[in-house]
Amino acid sequence: MVGSVVAAAAVGDALEGFGNVKADPLPEEFVFDPEAAPAALNDAENGAGGAEDERSKAVVLGRNVHASCLDVTEPDADDEETGEREAYMASVLAKYRKSLVEKTKHHLGYPYNLDFDYGALAQLQHFSINNLGDPFIESNYGVHSRQFEVGVLDWFARLWELEKDQYWGYITNCGTEGNLHGILVGREVFPDGILYASKESHYSVFKASRMYRMECVKVGTLVTGEIDCADFEKKLLENKEKAAIINVNIGTTVKGAVDDLDLVIKTLENCGFKDRFYIHCDGALFGLMMPFVKRAPKVTFKKPIGSVSVSGHKFVGCPMPCGVQITRLEHINTLSRNVEYLASRDATIMGSRNGHAPIFLWYTLNRKGYRGFQKEVQKCLRNAHYLKDRLRDAGIGAMLNELSSTVVFERPLDEEFVRRWQLACQGNIAHVVVMPNVTIEKLDVFLNELVQKRSTWYPDGKVQSPCVAADIGEENCACVLHKSRAI
Repeated sequence: MVGSVVAAAAVGDALEGFGNVKADPLPEEFVFDPEAAPAALNDAENGAGGAEDERSKAVVLGRNVHASCLDVTEPDADDEETGEREAYMASVLAKYRKSLVEKTKHHLGYPYNLDFDYGALAQLQHFSINNLGDPFIESNYGVHSRQFEVGVLDWFARLWELEKDQYWGYITNCGTEGNLHGILVGREVFPDGILYASKESHYSVFKASRMYRMECVKVGTLVTGEIDCADFEKKLLENKEKAAIINVNIGTTVKGAVDDLDLVIKTLENCGFKDRFYIHCDGALFGLMMPFVKRAPKVTFKKPIGSVSVSGHKFVGCPMPCGVQITRLEHINTLSRNVEYLASRDATIMGSRNGHAPIFLWYTLNRKGYRGFQKEVQKCLRNAHYLKDRLRDAGIGAMLNELSSTVVFERPLDEEFVRRWQLACQGNIAHVVVMPNVTIEKLDVFLNELVQKRSTWYPDGKVQSPCVAADIGEENCACVLHKSRAI
């Protein structure tokens, strides 16, 4: 989490002016010390909690939005004649657009591709397009985009090697929904199964376990962020009587680590779980990048996996959150229910679904195709290596996983700098996710500013890197101890 810490008093002040709401003081356990930010409590939803011996870390919360919210007010009686309200709203939107342009210039920490142009689709914004129900069954509601949705799903099914008559899927409202659906399918296939997920899995995986009241076992990770299959084997053997539902990360949230799918499958079979497991692959970002990386292991339904999900607003570059969820057709009947009101079948998490999102995805897939995505993947990987090398040349500890465009490095000391560049932080580390819109020029501006700021963070004039060996490995740490060992 990034941003400054909101003290209890500040939250109270912000809420006091909001209608008749009177904010009670925050409980003491929710009041954090800003100075303790880099050290703080690991958020269990980020997969780091659970072990008594884990180091306590403080959570840095963002700013309270009530202090800067735009109120909704009733129009005056003469507004229609004077046009003052229209002029005011136009002014607000113009200022907001200007702020978006500025924020986009300093967008580095989150995996969203901001390099897109959907001007050709503006003509469709006048329609309420809703893909409620099953994508493959037309409902009574006629203003839909199922023909685009199924075309997109067919493209992804081919990518992951599953025949048209063997898959089911839909365009989700976000990557989290894909995980919620994949894990729900696994739970329906194995109602008493235990959910296994590495501690560096996305928080939505642990949200799913709470929502579905599933027993969840957190598995340790290697320093790269990849699942530790030795620990996975140990925990499987402790629960041999129950089937296993496994979340496999095709790129972890913080370090961009790719779990070894083949080793996960081998571990399951060696532990006697043959035909008693369901694998959901969370490929939010790298699920679409990996097929275009040479020598990368394949994510394919030719292997015994149950579902794959990716985000559409990340590498693809959709202007609204969305995603793609694909599973085996044989599994979906356990979830689906016929709905007479829709004249369709319900098998999704949400009821109404954004009908514009499939059109945006269809448009991009047609424009870029496999070759276009391959070029963008190669560009991202090249630029990520450039950033990692420049950071190390500047004496900053940094790590880049082999199949990733997520560069992990020492957390900047200044939270204002973190907010300015919209960096995602966890404990002692931060990361930059190199997307197609992240150019060498943008990285140079960031690097030059970071190096200049570091000279002010250490008043003695000697820049001493903190030790982050526990987070990114000794070979990637630039502290005095590990740097001297490397030499």
